[in-house]
Amino acid sequence: MKIPEKLKHGDEIRIIAPSRSLKILADDGVILARQRLEAFGFKVTFGKHVETCDLQHSSPIAERVADIHEAFADPNVKGILTVIGGFNSNELLPYLDYQLIQANPKVLCGYSDITALANAITAKCQFVTYSGPHFSSFQMTELQSYQSTHFKQCLCQEEPFDLVPSRYWSDDKWFINQEKRNYHQTDWKVYQHGTALGTLVGGNLCTLNLLQGTEFMPTVDQSILFIEDDELTIPETFARDLASLLQVTKEIKGLLIGRFQETSEMTEEQLHFILDKHPVLKTIPVYYDLDFGHTQPMMTLPIGGMISLNTQLAHLKLIEF
Repeated sequence: MKIPEKLKHGDEIRIIAPSRSLKILADDGVILARQRLEAFGFKVTFGKHVETCDLQHSSPIAERVADIHEAFADPNVKGILTVIGGFNSNELLPYLDYQLIQANPKVLCGYSDITALANAITAKCQFVTYSGPHFSSFQMTELQSYQSTHFKQCLCQEEPFDLVPSRYWSDDKWFINQEKRNYHQTDWKVYQHGTALGTLVGGNLCTLNLLQGTEFMPTVDQSILFIEDDELTIPETFARDLASLLQVTKEIKGLLIGRFQETSEMTEEQLHFILDKHPVLKTIPVYYDLDFGHTQPMMTLPIGGMISLNTQLAHLKLIEF
């Protein structure tokens, strides 16, 4: 698996909108996110069609595909960030020029609905993509230090590093009110102890499952899965989606589960009830309530990268990314 060239000071990052439009963000939020990335030393540019906004707050397939192709083809662009998630990046997959993309491997980062796009590119083009902050994520002020540190470690450095818990986490609408936030102490939890070394595959669970049975689904066998879901999930739908994913795999080496949003009503009792159904999860390490997904802050994880974990030592380390 090829690793894209790491980002450096002065590199150009292109913002694209494969799902929802830039137009759904407040103008001051766009300015703040841009300023934060520029403070890291990056040059920020935008795709031609990021402000198109249709009935479902997105844009025509042809426009989104054109912005992706232009970003990968432009030699000045070294990294690509998605505006935000949504519901429809999987619409683009049959129309992408994977030969063009494979010939120009670059950092591509986003999460949620971007799971479909990122995993398809990793599967078809055989280079690492990244599940991490959107462009819009850099509007956030509090808890930004953790998110930015992990983002830069994963995308800018080559030396292996430990993934560590944030001190606090939040699940409030920070994008509406940055001043009034509710914080909780972070506690990564173990369902099943063990050790593992393997390739990371995953992202948003219900989005990843959209790829099943297509040429865009990455190889899950012998991987370490990482999965998360958003506020639209409930314990029953998470259970159904997890069962579906496990049924298309012969064997996985480990499972990492991102923290659930509070509106999902996923309790520890419910999660253990769901995990208890699957004998395979009694034989591999399983971590949950980790810092990725739709709560804040979030780490950046490499799809197709190598990770090691040891639950007894509370050890989670990115090896190749």
